[in-house]
Amino acid sequence: MAWSIDRYLNIRQAYAPTIRSDGKALAFLTNVTGTPQVWRVPLDDACATVPWPDQLTFGTDRVSEIAYSPASDDGRLLYIEDAGGTENHQLYLLDADRGQVVALSEGYEDAMHLFGAWRDDGRQIVFAANRRDPAVFDLYVQEMDGMVPGPVVMAWQNDVRGYLRSVAISPDHRRVTLARTASSFSNTLLEIDLATGQARELVSCDEPVRFSSVAYTGDGLGLFLITDLGSDYLYVAKFDLATGVMDNLVDPAWDCGALAVSRSANRLAYTVNVDGADRVFVLDLGTWHTRSMPDFSGAAGVVSDGRLVFTPDGDGLACAFAITVHTSDVMLWDVDRDDVQPVTQSSHGGVPESSFVAPELIRFPTFDVDADGEPRQIPAWYYLPGGDHADPRAGIIIVHGGPEGQSRADFRFLIQYLLQHGYAVLVPNVRGSTGYGKAYSHLDDVRKRMDSVADLAHAARWLGSQPEIDADRLVVYGGSYGGFMVLSAITTYPELWAAAVDIVGISNLATFLENTSDYRRAHRAAEYGSLEHDRDFLESIAPINHLDAVTAPLIVIHGRNDPRVPVSEAEQLVAALEARGVPVRLLIFDDEGHGIVKLRNKQVAYPAIVEFLRSHVG
Repeated sequence: MAWSIDRYLNIRQAYAPTIRSDGKALAFLTNVTGTPQVWRVPLDDACATVPWPDQLTFGTDRVSEIAYSPASDDGRLLYIEDAGGTENHQLYLLDADRGQVVALSEGYEDAMHLFGAWRDDGRQIVFAANRRDPAVFDLYVQEMDGMVPGPVVMAWQNDVRGYLRSVAISPDHRRVTLARTASSFSNTLLEIDLATGQARELVSCDEPVRFSSVAYTGDGLGLFLITDLGSDYLYVAKFDLATGVMDNLVDPAWDCGALAVSRSANRLAYTVNVDGADRVFVLDLGTWHTRSMPDFSGAAGVVSDGRLVFTPDGDGLACAFAITVHTSDVMLWDVDRDDVQPVTQSSHGGVPESSFVAPELIRFPTFDVDADGEPRQIPAWYYLPGGDHADPRAGIIIVHGGPEGQSRADFRFLIQYLLQHGYAVLVPNVRGSTGYGKAYSHLDDVRKRMDSVADLAHAARWLGSQPEIDADRLVVYGGSYGGFMVLSAITTYPELWAAAVDIVGISNLATFLENTSDYRRAHRAAEYGSLEHDRDFLESIAPINHLDAVTAPLIVIHGRNDPRVPVSEAEQLVAALEARGVPVRLLIFDDEGHGIVKLRNKQVAYPAIVEFLRSHVG
């Protein structure tokens, strides 16, 4: 039996847990209402039953981040919301017990606010914002007297472009450490003296390096963090602030993806991304004993938002976990008892969980060789519908965005819907993807951009060679940078594709860099190339300049308020295709940004995609 797309659109997810300072409640985000909002469950009996949650926020726009105050017995919760997908994130303070909400960033609605951290006594927050200059983020400190916000002070004026992430406040409240991200792979680790506003660079090196998940040690003399300094992979490290020595604590032959430190700083929790699936560990810093979270699902899965949260006593660890055949739910691991229990129970929209199909992790050869001189193998997830099927199936290749992204062992409702309707799905991690080492991630930089598109062509050839697949009915599907890959695929290898789906995609990297938000331009130029030095090359590979080659029908979906990929990228593409007589459909949603978030818009967009596929590949 095949269920309607509406059923799959009503599959919910719970994620982004944060735990109240007294350990009595856990708040999280869920899209139960159709748009992500804040909900809360009690933790008193969470290990016995899944408690019924209370909704705490009721906005029409999505909430993207939440954080309880760490002060003792403090129920205040900070949350971030943006309007219409603009990504101009605004800060709000919520006291759910009194039903009180205070806007903390009122008057700066045109600025993006990046929450940093609460001070451990709950009397201050630090955040970054581009209030002074749209292209630059400065560091701010705001006093917090209960629900009465105090003055906001610019603690550090930053004159270099780049997001300010991984913010941590020292135990003595005098210093803030943060990572400034000039690009995804080039970060600077800085410590700010709050009294003087002076910044010092903590690590100086000649190579691009990443820093994330920064936290002070209990004595304030060092930092715990994740970095790839001197390594092809991200690892857990301890940095001595006095000597500048970086000690390697956990260094698997895969990326470490998340890090959390218990309140007493005696335990570290971290994840290891093994071939696209997460494993969760806790390291006891007293005994150096490591525990692995029990396998409660029996299938590959991921920490769906990359967030780990200790309970106040350090005995429990919460995370949102999704597996390929189950949507994301918040789990609570009692570390001492070694027991994992769900805290939330998200609906699968009435679709039986037994109908979901787990993928096979495969690898296919591409056009070149690896560092060992062997044919380079591209990893991919291959989903094949169950049951008998006399005729070869249509196949859909879904390519991730980023490009510094990775398709992982998570739950994807659209893939499950497509499987139920007989389509096979291949989800490759072409070169440039993260999770397979720094060297692999750089294989598509700037002038090597089209090598990743060649990987996509080899994915199509591999899929078309499978006996269960009709090579004449292949579809390429992607969003954001994945949309650029879609458009590049149908212009560079038009003979391979019967149809294509482009969601918030880039049709020309040069015009994208011209028109994207100021704060993103330099960040993206490190990956794509600069307008100053690489414009001719970017124009030469721009799909919009090669539309004469397109034969595949195309559906294009975009948000009017997209700050990353301007809607002009979609409009110029569709106008050019229509002028050439190529079948193309355009859907623009006026209240969306970079992607389709709201249920009412998904109820238009996804049925349109499904009908498009039926019309062109059966």
